[in-house]
Amino acid sequence: MAPADGQAAVRRDAAAAASAPTCAHCGETATRVVHAAVDGVEHAYCCQGCAGAAAWIASEGFGDYYRWRSAPGPRVEAADDYGDWDRAEMLEAHSEAADGGRAIRLALGGMHCAACAWLVDKALRQAPGVLDVRANAVDGRLHLRWDPARTPLSALLQRVGRLGYRPALLASPARDAEQRRERRRQLIALGIAGLGTLQAMMFSEALYLDTANQMPEATRDAFRWVTAAVSAPVVFIAGAPFLRGMWSEWRMRLPGMDTLIGGGILLAWTGSLFETLRGGPQVWFDAAVMFVLFLLAARFLEARLRDANTARLDAIAGAQPAMAWRLRDEQLEAVPARELVVGDLVQVGTGNALPCDGTVVGDDAWVDEALLTGESTPLRRRHGDAVLAGSHVHAGTLRLRATAVGAATAMSQVARQVAQAREQRPAMAGWAEAIARRVVTATLVLSALVAVAWWLVEPSNAFPATLAVLVATCPCALALAVPAAIARAQSRLLACGVLALGPDALPRLASIDRVAFDKTGTLTRGEPQLLDIQSLAGRDAESLRGIAACLELGVAHPLAKAFGEAPEGRSASGAVLHPGEGVEGRIDGALWRLGRRRFVDPTAGADAADDGGLWLSREGVLEARFDVDDAPRDDAAATVAALARDGMAPRILSGDAGARVAALGERLGIGAAHRQSRLSPEGKLAALRLLQSEGHRVLMVGDGVNDAAVLAAADVSAAMASGASLAQRQADLVLLGSRLAPLRYAMRLAGQTQAIVRQNIVWAVAYNALMLPLAALGIVGPGLAALGMALSSLAVTANAWRIGRGLEGDTP
Repeated sequence: MAPADGQAAVRRDAAAAASAPTCAHCGETATRVVHAAVDGVEHAYCCQGCAGAAAWIASEGFGDYYRWRSAPGPRVEAADDYGDWDRAEMLEAHSEAADGGRAIRLALGGMHCAACAWLVDKALRQAPGVLDVRANAVDGRLHLRWDPARTPLSALLQRVGRLGYRPALLASPARDAEQRRERRRQLIALGIAGLGTLQAMMFSEALYLDTANQMPEATRDAFRWVTAAVSAPVVFIAGAPFLRGMWSEWRMRLPGMDTLIGGGILLAWTGSLFETLRGGPQVWFDAAVMFVLFLLAARFLEARLRDANTARLDAIAGAQPAMAWRLRDEQLEAVPARELVVGDLVQVGTGNALPCDGTVVGDDAWVDEALLTGESTPLRRRHGDAVLAGSHVHAGTLRLRATAVGAATAMSQVARQVAQAREQRPAMAGWAEAIARRVVTATLVLSALVAVAWWLVEPSNAFPATLAVLVATCPCALALAVPAAIARAQSRLLACGVLALGPDALPRLASIDRVAFDKTGTLTRGEPQLLDIQSLAGRDAESLRGIAACLELGVAHPLAKAFGEAPEGRSASGAVLHPGEGVEGRIDGALWRLGRRRFVDPTAGADAADDGGLWLSREGVLEARFDVDDAPRDDAAATVAALARDGMAPRILSGDAGARVAALGERLGIGAAHRQSRLSPEGKLAALRLLQSEGHRVLMVGDGVNDAAVLAAADVSAAMASGASLAQRQADLVLLGSRLAPLRYAMRLAGQTQAIVRQNIVWAVAYNALMLPLAALGIVGPGLAALGMALSSLAVTANAWRIGRGLEGDTP
């Protein structure tokens, strides 16, 4: 196809997509429109599955779902078969005995809002044998208690699957149980704090209303003692985490925020108790309990944000099924997935998940990788293609040869990479925490000065003013400003198939102004095709192809797949890859080379014409020329155009031939000034350094071994999940799917995240700067200081939840 024809085709496809209706259920473009009447009104749907789900929702009286939901529902594909979930081994490993039956907790893909949770809850409660259902849209969890004697688990999961939601086993039931216990502890503490605060405020209000001091002392003291009694559980039970934290900080001689929080709580309560004993004019029990209540609420919200961030990762890591069907001597046997070994032949039916990584053997099948990559469109996988554990077979029966099992699968590695990344602290978070520690020290000094000053001026105001300073200037909001925003942003990125591995990837990504792409396997699909073989010495085409396949065998090069499988029993010894040049090895004692003309032909010279072909030579004598090409990724043109509109000036840095790079550049709209070909790894690095020397901050996107150096040197780097593991280890971001569109979404999300982080920091600093003089002057008392400090922490946490909003139209 000529470049002009390719651009015209892209424009025609874009125009057709723009004019196509969207599905009334899932919101996707309905390329094959299915019209169906629901409640007497005709709607357009993308498939029969979505039309059927909408009709069922209406028939069951759940039509309010469409009014309440905040985003379209998941696309409804073919009904999955969950028969393996009824096996005794699976139930024993992943569910537990419960009152009246069994209970199981699952990750539920596609449940993104309260309306989704409501719909799942209603749909399951109508089923016979269901004893209890709790669907949580925040962390994507489904808790189900049912009676297996009345209804099998598979029937209940199929009921959920009819709505488009996909259940998956949790990666670690033990860790999930610990999270539930911690959540229960937090809720119990919040309950104690809420109830105690309500009672304490009620009795304190009676004391505040006695403005004329007409209340008898006995009645006043009685109210104070009752307030002390109802506030004690709040301080010493609900507030125990703060008191333990204060004790730990003092033991390590590193006073921090818990020192201010715990110290403020204890000072307010014990000071009030002392005033009650001596009949003083004022008590501050209400300030102590408000301090505890609002801080617990802020920490609870921040914990929920972290849980939401890890929910999808847990779903990904736990998506591998508990059971697998292994083929032995053409006989199927059901075995636990953990017993599979590399080399096993595994069969997976329609609707089931792959238990291991592998390569397709035999017939083609359509595979849904949405859970891992975020791509809702099933992909066709052919003989020899790689497939990943946790993917679902959308249509057909898939046979695969296991290449990685258990902890070695791509999903497990992804989980480990993200876990390691989360253990690292972003520089901005460390900076905020360092400032917070200095603020703590300054606050302790200032509170002492305030106490002395007021003692000399008005001793009765010394204690409340000092307490107000301690409470009001606690830098909780500053310490939460960065972690809350980063956790929310990572969750949003993971939902669209982007892993942020570097601790500072997002802050640096926000400052990028140039984007450079590798060609083969990055802008293109990485599925090269052999178009033509030209024999130069009389050998037949098949033998030439076989020799090239032997050389490429075992070499991590994107073009290896173009030559197919090597002849049985034949291989190249001592095969060596020369990045940017070619590969060489010995076959039947002779030295063969495959690659650029100047590499394979010593007589060609460095200035030999580069026509884009791959040349094959034996002992320096040319034997063949291969014509190999690779199609661009489906969304490459749209992504490049969008980045260009954003001012990123996309460019190609490729080791491929000039003719092929030029053809791709013309097709994608990248001009000659922004594309370079036949670059060695050192050449790519030099091109990157030149851009950086001009003051640009560059994002490099690649996938091959020869991209590792330039990825490591880039300001921010992104690797394709299908690429070499060395490239991924050097990358800050990994694109899990086959699309490039998530890259632009990540860049825009990074900019929004930085803006919200700055807002949080400015708010936290401004709040402390404003409250300090007001508290020191006695204008703001301990009660208002506690309320203001807690609300500032809630404000920065709530502000972090805005990350991703307003970018819905850019979501890939």
